[in-house]
Amino acid sequence: MNIVVLVKQVPDTYSERKLNSDGILDREASDAVLDEINERAVEAALQLKEANDGSEVTVLTMGPDRATDAIRKALSMGADKAVHLSDEALAGTDYIGTAKALAKALGKVEGGYDVIFAGNEASDGRGGAIPAMVAELLGIPALTHAQEVSIEGGTVNVTRATDDGITKLTAQLPAVISVNEKINEPRYPSFKGIMAAKKKPVTTLSIADAGIDASEVGLASALSTVTSAAPKPPKSAGEKIEDEGDGGTKIAQFLAAQKLI
Repeated sequence: MNIVVLVKQVPDTYSERKLNSDGILDREASDAVLDEINERAVEAALQLKEANDGSEVTVLTMGPDRATDAIRKALSMGADKAVHLSDEALAGTDYIGTAKALAKALGKVEGGYDVIFAGNEASDGRGGAIPAMVAELLGIPALTHAQEVSIEGGTVNVTRATDDGITKLTAQLPAVISVNEKINEPRYPSFKGIMAAKKKPVTTLSIADAGIDASEVGLASALSTVTSAAPKPPKSAGEKIEDEGDGGTKIAQFLAAQKLI
């Protein structure tokens, strides 16, 4: 079974994040990490591999040169190989362009794919649309927000929790499966895994290598535009109340003015 995991390097949520003058996220201004939800997608793929002898896990990412760090994290967890779609022309690509580029790159994965895992949404964009869009472009089923996955023969079964209860989804392979944060706890890379990751193959593709039309990617081709951006204003100092015997009244008046009481 050929298993592919879509992964993304994102700014660390504990780092300060900034926008460039063109409205694009300044990825050099903060530490970058493999998105946590992608770690869970990698873990789901590895568990599937362990349950099916002869399976292989490939991680695929689209991003700049520094995204190799995210690739190495996935490889150190146990993935077998990686494909890195990296080209300056991809900078500023929107959701639709990203989905088209990933769909093209998936066609270059050696051995093809039986299952494609992804996180339900990235922590930087929060769009939650890429997995379903990729599935649509590939013409295969999308089973989203999975918290349990099982495969029997050529059938994949997914359990999803909703506000209305538990939903069971079933589809024939190949399929795209996006996972949520409840699916598992990702394993920590061992020292052996970290050392082994350095020797695992990573194939780097340009947009020309992947057969991607340059007119469909990049900031100039994006269907949405950031018209303005401003940094978050600093926090203002709180109001200090001196208790001169009427502190309770002053606090009540303040809360009433804020319509809290």
